[in-house]
Amino acid sequence: MKKSDKGLVIQELKEKFENHEYFYIADSSNLSVAKINAFRQACYDKDIEVKVVKNTLAIKALESFGEEKNYEPLMKVLKGPTTLMFTSVSNTPAKVIKDFRKKDTKPFIKAAYIDSGIFLGDDQIDALIALKSKDELLGEIITLLQSPAKNVISALKSGGNKLAGIVQALEERAN
Repeated sequence: MKKSDKGLVIQELKEKFENHEYFYIADSSNLSVAKINAFRQACYDKDIEVKVVKNTLAIKALESFGEEKNYEPLMKVLKGPTTLMFTSVSNTPAKVIKDFRKKDTKPFIKAAYIDSGIFLGDDQIDALIALKSKDELLGEIITLLQSPAKNVISALKSGGNKLAGIVQALEERAN
């Protein structure tokens, strides 16, 4: 690879890291061509962009951010075969990997960067799956906000029936 090509790859990776709040570093080596194609298809179906890169180029792209993003722990796992997975939903790559591993032992997670949080090692897969997406969190907040309003409305409705019954009884008693 020419030096100018390396510069372009580093710039592209830098833009990917900058534009994605969530990315995973995985190892999918030793998968057959058919299996890696199936894995890539599973990722594509879930809007996950997969890139296989040289570690030195990924490290240079991460180093360009300096201290601002705290990528240093990620650089330590960039050894051996590396697959980068970029996504807009924090837990989707972990779900895809776990589902894919029902048929194979790989890929496994080296690290994940989730909105400034760093998860190191494959033993973090269940914690990553348990993370809620923004849509899931918004749904829960809306449900929580609606709950008190529904309680007030139902209390007013039931109280209104009781109040109307009391008024009617007093009216009948007066007659």
